[in-house]
Amino acid sequence: MTNTRAMGKMNKVVIPRFKRIMNSLCLLFLVGILCICPKMNIHAEAVANGSMNSNLTGTTDERTNITDPGTADSGDELKKLNIANTVTVTYDNGNGNVNGSLRILITLTLIALAPILIIMLTSFTRIIIVLHFTRNALNTQTAPPNQVIIGLALFLTFFIMNPVIQQVRTEAIQPFDQGKITQQEAFTIAMDPIRDFMYGQTQTKDVRMFMEISQTEWTGNLDDIPNAVLIPSFIISELRTAFIIGFLIYIPFIVIDMVVASCLMSMGMMMLPPTTISMPFKILLFVLADGWNLVIGNLVRTFY
Repeated sequence: MTNTRAMGKMNKVVIPRFKRIMNSLCLLFLVGILCICPKMNIHAEAVANGSMNSNLTGTTDERTNITDPGTADSGDELKKLNIANTVTVTYDNGNGNVNGSLRILITLTLIALAPILIIMLTSFTRIIIVLHFTRNALNTQTAPPNQVIIGLALFLTFFIMNPVIQQVRTEAIQPFDQGKITQQEAFTIAMDPIRDFMYGQTQTKDVRMFMEISQTEWTGNLDDIPNAVLIPSFIISELRTAFIIGFLIYIPFIVIDMVVASCLMSMGMMMLPPTTISMPFKILLFVLADGWNLVIGNLVRTFY
């Protein structure tokens, strides 16, 4: 026991001293290496009388810049690659007012905002809510699944919004790519068809409500409604319309539930859930009436 304690005390004293000696040796070794190495001169690129500095690698006739800085006399010369070790991005031969890098940034931003724009500024909201009400009214839980409902809503949205998309492409995107209009003009022209679509589906009372909240006078014209007012007004109107359609879809299925519940109670089968018995009758009624054709057809016609 005594020997173990003595060894422990010795380790506590010897180990720190050994570490300090090793650190000192490493420091001396590093200083010796720095003293032995020869001097290294670092030269910046220098150009005198059109020739390269003799300390640089390569021949004196070779240069990394194709043309001297500040020698461009026209826009076409500025578009050319001037420094050999740089990368430039051009789009449509440099037409328009935004260079390639900014176009890529704007494109990525629009891709990130595309889901919000598709959901809020198109017919997608009304369609997806009506399809959701239809599935709940049938009481089929996950049939059709969410992926099918969302996919169907997207394709119906593209079908309904196709005239608007074509108008935006023809009047705004193509002229902007050709350099005929500026970026601000393209944005304004692109918003006009979308605003016309939203205004046609928006109720007047919703517009008046947001105009009163923003303390803005409205003469009744579309041009006097800012986008900050028109977009929320359109969304509120879409929600109202979708819930009204959903209520109308629920009515025949509620009648089936009431009839089945009354029959079960009259038969004394109170412990049997009515929804379990009524679901096959709902599906049968929906199939016999060609429900998907009626729901989808009338839903699409609400936008025309």
